Amino acid sequence: MSDSRVDEYAASLERWRDEFAALRTILSDTELTEAFKWHKPCYTHAGKNIVIFQPFNHLCALMFFKGALLNDPNALLREQGDNSRSSLRLEFRSVADVTSVKRALRDLVADAIRVQQAGLGVKTPAPPIHRDYPNELAALMDADPAFRDAFERLTPGRQRGYLLHFNGAKRSATRAARIERVQDRIMEGFGMHD
Repeated sequence: MSDSRVDEYAASLERWRDEFAALRTILSDTELTEAFKWHKPCYTHAGKNIVIFQPFNHLCALMFFKGALLNDPNALLREQGDNSRSSLRLEFRSVADVTSVKRALRDLVADAIRVQQAGLGVKTPAPPIHRDYPNELAALMDADPAFRDAFERLTPGRQRGYLLHFNGAKRSATRAARIERVQDRIMEGFGMHD
């Protein structure tokens, strides 16, 4: 179960070392396999991601990739952010926080494995419609059909990431500059964070 990269990661933690050690002990007593992905400890089952450790300034967390589908009778899981659809996380600020949810954490892991084995997934909404596009993006798409085609070939998640980025700008000039900066990436089929 142990991955040497996780051992190195744990040794290098300046914050949340004890909390992670407590979490790691609990997770090692489940059916999960320890891995190291995205520069963090990640726990999988049959090669599928189940939960990942997340250190932050004021807390650390275990993010369940399909948390929105889990049975959470104690309402322990929290949203990642406003734009998260399926991920939910358990948040910790102390070792006592970890030990107080030991049984619930094991139940959540077991349910996450069940969800993964059943092939369940969060339903994705319909792709964004044209009116969700900022005017600057719509104008570029009208002027350059190849660009429109490249954008529409992106996965819905990649399109959504770009639209959140573009629409987050208040000024038209800023939206246009953001679009121009990533135009080549879109043409190559890459998302914002690829």
